[in-house]
Amino acid sequence: MRKLVFFVGGAGAGKTTLAKALAKRHGVAIIDMDTVLRPAAVALMTQAGLDPSDRDSNDYKKLCRDLGYRITMDAALENIANDGDIFVIGPFTKETETPNWIELELAAIGASLLDVDVKVVFVSLRDDKLHYERIVHRGSELDHYKLDNWDEFSCSLAKRELKWNISASSVLYFDNSEQLSELSLAALETFVYGNDN
Repeated sequence: MRKLVFFVGGAGAGKTTLAKALAKRHGVAIIDMDTVLRPAAVALMTQAGLDPSDRDSNDYKKLCRDLGYRITMDAALENIANDGDIFVIGPFTKETETPNWIELELAAIGASLLDVDVKVVFVSLRDDKLHYERIVHRGSELDHYKLDNWDEFSCSLAKRELKWNISASSVLYFDNSEQLSELSLAALETFVYGNDN
């Protein structure tokens, strides 16, 4: 069965690192919303006279947020429609809180939860301080707004519960506070692929 695996969570949690590590083992394509949206976001923010590296303000969300998720999901669904597996990376805050969101997305390509194995990995860290340290350490210009508005931004890091109509066994809450080990990667692999990996 085709696999559509979401790696979601707050900034600095390590979503991309985890997805890439597992994807490399299985030759699976990944779609990172930050990557696919970047050229459009830079153009739109620049045209609006706003900071092109801002990815968190209300202005950015109004101009770019929904576009980013549409681009990301269109690319993911194209892979699923072609019988491929795909890993998708992004916060997906609003989407994971909408019960029928994933079913509507799959229906757009004539698929359903009966023929697509949807899994969600919620990647988290033990506390906001560690998020802050990792965001500072990666040194991305896209994080300036987050760091300059930390009190406001850190509210987005609270633990979330998935509202989709998928089984609890298809959801993994993955604490990524420690350095990624072979053991923790194996546990993630078992979650996604079962014991047949």
